[in-house]
Amino acid sequence: MSFGDPHNPYGQQPQAPQGQPGYGYPQQAPQGVPPQGGYAYPQQAPQAYPGGYPGGYPGAQMEMPGGAKAARVILFIVGALQALGGLFFIIGGAVFAAALSDSSSSSAEDAGAIAGTAGVVVGVLFIGFALWPILTAAKLGKGRGGVRVSGIVYGSLQTLFAVLGILVNLVALGASEHTTGSGGLTAVSVLPSLISLALGLTIIIGLAKAGDYFRRPQY
Repeated sequence: MSFGDPHNPYGQQPQAPQGQPGYGYPQQAPQGVPPQGGYAYPQQAPQAYPGGYPGGYPGAQMEMPGGAKAARVILFIVGALQALGGLFFIIGGAVFAAALSDSSSSSAEDAGAIAGTAGVVVGVLFIGFALWPILTAAKLGKGRGGVRVSGIVYGSLQTLFAVLGILVNLVALGASEHTTGSGGLTAVSVLPSLISLALGLTIIIGLAKAGDYFRRPQY
């Protein structure tokens, strides 16, 4: 059978052999073989990214744990109380020095000057030491590991001084058993040390358990 001139666009074109698909059509898989995608490449589902972001940002939106939040609040409160204590020493020393400056005794004036100077020095030290917990608490939101260590060290020092305060008060309580009416006053004086001990332990435990939060990747 003649198919005419193959260069004639209006002539009858040759037909593809029966059973063979034309160009551009996907090949049919043999019987028993599951059909594949185009050009026999298996289709893969798009990969899901952790956190919903390309490349994955694990921990980018991680919230600060409750223990770390409690430690942060305590650091702010303790720092503010220490700063107020420093102002109290400075003002108290100045008032004491001014009260003794009007005395006719030179020794009283000297004592007032020494007390005023000591009050200023102690007050400045208190205020300077108060910057440690305040700055540490302010930087805890960034979640840096060094800030966590700073908070734990501060909590450890606070716990140490609280334990020493409790021991001193217990010794004073034992010595005052033979003194009438002084035992109750010594027992009350232990309460600030107990409160300080509880706050220090809360800081240490809260920051120690928040290791994953402070080790998360920073972006």
